[in-house]
Amino acid sequence: MIKILLVEDHMVVRNGIKLLLESQDSFEVVGEASNGKEALDYLQSNPDSVPDIILTDISMEEMDGIALLRVLYKQYGNIKVVILSMLNQINYVIEGFEYGLMGYLVKNIGYNELLFALNHIAAGGRYMSEEISMLLLEHIRSGQRYAQDPIGSRADFEISERELEVLGLIAEGYTNIEIADKIFLSKRTVEGHRQNLIDKAGVKNTAHLVKFAFENGILN
Repeated sequence: MIKILLVEDHMVVRNGIKLLLESQDSFEVVGEASNGKEALDYLQSNPDSVPDIILTDISMEEMDGIALLRVLYKQYGNIKVVILSMLNQINYVIEGFEYGLMGYLVKNIGYNELLFALNHIAAGGRYMSEEISMLLLEHIRSGQRYAQDPIGSRADFEISERELEVLGLIAEGYTNIEIADKIFLSKRTVEGHRQNLIDKAGVKNTAHLVKFAFENGILN
């Protein structure tokens, strides 16, 4: 029996994954959490029910999946961690595997692939979904190095109309939730756009992103 701790802030998604796993004889969902802090609280409160695998999202309030991974790497090195996220940025993949990540899956994968990946990881392997593998291959072929990328320029900054709309609202000081309400997107989708913009610009945070946008004439 493979014991799983689910860490996902969207209850509908979490319940769907739980139902899938519990329909299989080889999986047992031993606990659920809506963020990294709750996951750590679970581990501290249930020393006799430690999971074999923690399946976690990245974007969560209080403590995100990457922050959780760093803590687990230091304090719970025997637990295998798998990220299941809508975010497909290579910098998350690289940082994740530096901190002992065993798998990185995007949320558009099928149920069969998810089950295969978890079984493979439980048996001691590592797994990346095809989309992530192709992005990583392209990253290697292009010779990019995320840790040393300089801040980009307007010439190599490609932005979609939706991303430009989100960027304009970010510059006006709106939060992710407010932006989501204004342009009829989910909060998670807005978070994804914000992170994509930060990654494309090669900057560290939202403040630098806005500065970059004005300095390069993306926003006026």
